[in-house]
Amino acid sequence: MTDEQKPFDQDKTAELERLQFTLQAAGIGTWDLNSSNQLIRWNDRCQELFGFSGKAVLPFQQALERIHPDDQERVFVAQQEAFANHLDGLLDIQFRTLETPGHPSRWLQCKGKTYFNQQGEPVRLSGIVQDVTTLIQQQAHLAASEQLNQLATEVADVATFRLRLTDGTIDYQPILAKILTGLETTQYDHSTLTNFIHPDDRPIRHQAYTDGLLTGRVRYEVRFIWQDGSIHWVRMQGAYVFDEARQPQEVIGLVLDVTDQVLARRKLEESEAQIRSLVESAPFPIGVYVGRQMQIQLANQSIKTVWGKGDDVIGKRYAEILPELASQSIYEQLDRVYMTGIPFHAKNQRVDLTVDGKLQPYYFNYSFTPLYNAEGEIYGVMNTAAEITDLVVAKQQVEKTEASLRGAIELAELATWSMDVKTGVFSYSNRFMGWLGFSESTKSMDEAYNPLPDEFRQSVADAIAAAVAPGSSGLYENEHPIINRLTGQVRIIHAQAQVFYNADGEPVTLSGTAQDITAQRQLQLALEHQVQERTEELEAANEELAAINEELAATNEEYATTNEELEEANQLFSRSNDNLQRFAYVASHDLQEPLRKVQQFGDLLKSQYAAQLGDGIGYLERMQAAASRMSNLIKDLLSFSRISTRQDASSLVSLNGVVSTVLGDLDLRIQETGALVTVDSLPRIQGDKSQLEQLFQNLLSNALKFRKADTPPLVRVSAYIIAATELPPSVKPNRVTATYHCITVADNGIGFDEKYVDRIFQVFQRLHSKTEFAGTGIGLAICEKVVANHGGAITAHSKPGQGATFSLYFPL
Repeated sequence: MTDEQKPFDQDKTAELERLQFTLQAAGIGTWDLNSSNQLIRWNDRCQELFGFSGKAVLPFQQALERIHPDDQERVFVAQQEAFANHLDGLLDIQFRTLETPGHPSRWLQCKGKTYFNQQGEPVRLSGIVQDVTTLIQQQAHLAASEQLNQLATEVADVATFRLRLTDGTIDYQPILAKILTGLETTQYDHSTLTNFIHPDDRPIRHQAYTDGLLTGRVRYEVRFIWQDGSIHWVRMQGAYVFDEARQPQEVIGLVLDVTDQVLARRKLEESEAQIRSLVESAPFPIGVYVGRQMQIQLANQSIKTVWGKGDDVIGKRYAEILPELASQSIYEQLDRVYMTGIPFHAKNQRVDLTVDGKLQPYYFNYSFTPLYNAEGEIYGVMNTAAEITDLVVAKQQVEKTEASLRGAIELAELATWSMDVKTGVFSYSNRFMGWLGFSESTKSMDEAYNPLPDEFRQSVADAIAAAVAPGSSGLYENEHPIINRLTGQVRIIHAQAQVFYNADGEPVTLSGTAQDITAQRQLQLALEHQVQERTEELEAANEELAAINEELAATNEEYATTNEELEEANQLFSRSNDNLQRFAYVASHDLQEPLRKVQQFGDLLKSQYAAQLGDGIGYLERMQAAASRMSNLIKDLLSFSRISTRQDASSLVSLNGVVSTVLGDLDLRIQETGALVTVDSLPRIQGDKSQLEQLFQNLLSNALKFRKADTPPLVRVSAYIIAATELPPSVKPNRVTATYHCITVADNGIGFDEKYVDRIFQVFQRLHSKTEFAGTGIGLAICEKVVANHGGAITAHSKPGQGATFSLYFPL
């Protein structure tokens, strides 16, 4: 090397070093492929890009293996074409490297040039390589964005626009006009398009653009009124474009038809509101608790009432408002449902709650059900419940009552029995089995009737069939003899039973009791014989009284026919009435005396011979009850006689005062029956106060007595004035006047058939047996006599089962 060449070579070396440094700093690798030995020589950057460390020279095949399999053949073909002097020996290709541990896959841009010898043979291929992964990804994202934008424009109701603020012009596609106006066109300017906005929504757009000057973003939803008058919801999203001086130049954005979404959202909101309203007004408790801490999100009024809490429970933790549940396993139940998603159900569960400051027991059927969000994850628990405290307490009371009833039945030496209506199988208690001589507790219908005497068998079967027949009262009561099949012993039993029905109203079981009344019936026969003797004596006395009454009547007729002795006859008639009252008193005293003897002797028998009488005490009591009824009958006859003969002690009487007095006398009976008596404003009339009190005493007593078994009596006493021309045809007052006071006494009792309306006001007339309703049959006859004494009339209106109304007419 000459001295002149040394500076040149030194400069060349320095230039190459500067070039290598520049390429290295730019992240560009250099390489050189020898065509003869297929060895590739490259710098550190190439080694890093291909994942080779410390290998400055290696076979081309090894480098090719670090290229992605899908790109290897393409790279190999490009290298061969460069060696073949295709494309002037130039190489320009993009490919991916193979991902290896610690070296992710990259996109590389490789460029090179082939150098040939004088014979045109390739000597080497030299070039550079650069990492273009980021560029490729950006291009892919850009292409995807452009494709998505194109799809959005073509498929969905979405359009883009560019609004130039300097001159107010707008660039848009026809689809934008269709979204805003219903017509697919580009003929509308910006002002025309905005005129399609609903007038009420234009301030919303204006405010959105104003706010956008601060935020750089514009977003709003408004209604557009199309050409055909239909209304469509449109969402606009855009951004301001500012110049270097921060002055707005353009607004670019897109519009989207969201009519379906808005309507669906509103429908969903309405549905949610309806559901919330239904939950809030539900008659059973409902609560919703979210998160594992069970924060109360929803609690309707029913559950707040059960808790004894107010509206401030919302947002609080379940354990915070109901700390008393800590030891009752309910917290654990809620947590288990939240963690496992398995619902929990409890029946007849006792829960102790603090209500009004006091820990009290309640009973519930309740459920804890998991709630899931849109991703299928549990976010809370719904609590539904039904309070059954009253039912549980009632059941406990029934069980207690049944136990007491069993004890009472055993103490009363009653037998029990039942019949399955469907199968006709009878079941008996041990006591009943002993009476019948049965060794088994169940018998078929034919076997059950065998212990009955022949003459009673059919009547018992008919009575049981009638009790279980549709439309019957469902009650059975009978008295008949039975014969023990083993000993032949005859007993007289009194059997009672009631039919029990299923939910469909079909009879299921006839269940009841039986009492051995053999001894009572034997004693009753003896007592009835004695009563018959006393009755015959009373009848003879009554015949004598009747004869005396006939003689008095004849005497009165003689006085009445003697006009010239009228004054003397009236005096005699007055004295006759006095004598009759005295006689009635004496007669009633003499009639009552034998009855008192019967009752006194009965008391002596019970007190001194009770042990010897045994079960005969019952017969003795029935005899005394019969004597008491006879005594009441005599008293009622005496009252009727007194009203018929009593002189008028007339004065101005307040009927409200009369009724108030009577209600005071009946107060205990009203409380016992649970009756509600309503008294309107009543008039003051001229009359006898004591007779009027007896009148209302009888009417109100009947209203309380003839009541429905399962319904508390409702009685109303009211008054109005009626003209004589408006009186019912059947009403004939004793005194004629232009107007009358009409006093009505109405009840909701058992009522009666109106064909018996005349009969009920007669002495000793009854529509019911004495075993159904106590009484002598004289009360209404007394009522008619009192009203007649006051110049008026009485009648009644009724239907069976629909109550009765008694109407009293007094002269005004």
